[in-house]
Amino acid sequence: MQPQMVNSSNQIPLTRCRATALALGMLLAAWMSLFSAAPALAQTSAQAVSQPGPQAVPGFWDPRRRPDRPDLSRITVIRFLTETDYPPFNFTGPDGNPAGFNVDLARLLCEEIKVTCTVQMRRFETLLDAISSNRGDAIIASMAVTPQIRARVDFTDPYYRAPARFVARKSAVMPEIRPEYLEGKKVGVIAGSTHEAYLKAMFTDAVLVPFPSDDALRQALKRSEVDFIFGDAISFAFWINGSDSGDCCAFSGGPFIESRFFGEGIGIAVRKGNDTLRQALNWALFRVWEKGRYTDLWLRYFSVSPF
Repeated sequence: MQPQMVNSSNQIPLTRCRATALALGMLLAAWMSLFSAAPALAQTSAQAVSQPGPQAVPGFWDPRRRPDRPDLSRITVIRFLTETDYPPFNFTGPDGNPAGFNVDLARLLCEEIKVTCTVQMRRFETLLDAISSNRGDAIIASMAVTPQIRARVDFTDPYYRAPARFVARKSAVMPEIRPEYLEGKKVGVIAGSTHEAYLKAMFTDAVLVPFPSDDALRQALKRSEVDFIFGDAISFAFWINGSDSGDCCAFSGGPFIESRFFGEGIGIAVRKGNDTLRQALNWALFRVWEKGRYTDLWLRYFSVSPF
């Protein structure tokens, strides 16, 4: 069985990870400086995956599966719920109001549906109970689509995924990575993670070096104690383009997206049986992507693409 990789120019639509949240929180200061200048879309090239800077935006929607416009007349307001601290997806802005990729996407969807939109921030662990008790209509908080959560809520189509990727020092970047290429190579990974499980299953000839934390993992690569590190591409993207990396490293090869290890994707949750809202959001997500507004939003937040 070969590892499942994707082409950054055509994605097919993770689990929500507190370790990733902490890592991204540590990188928020670096991200805020990037956010002030929205990058332009760069042309895709063979070297795009290994160079910092603007990247091609993955497409999570199939243009051949255009959803029909649903009946929107029964939707007059959408009360979005999101979480308090998961930058750059959710955080409190300088004005004290909700901000982040998820918040901006929610507002774009409401503009498309042409309804009033509110966004309330709550602790992540309270979101499912809040929507079950009718304190909100939809959760947009980087919530993973899993069988366990599907038992409590319904989901829209995924609007992003969090792939896994390898990172190497810039002098050792490979345009493509296959299991045979890493025979005898030292690969750092977080101990006990799904990323470690994936490497054990797919990259059996690599020498795995487990680390207890993201910081220890990244420092080992900077000091050339390992040849590669493997993990969450979103947190890696911010580290690569932040000051903590010292411009040492870059993505090597493309993204890996096996749902068995890395989840089905991230969707918007609605109450069980609320097909009217779910279908409206699916339609609006496709329209926002089709008009290029999703691309603009993605590039605003991700100057180094996880894909």
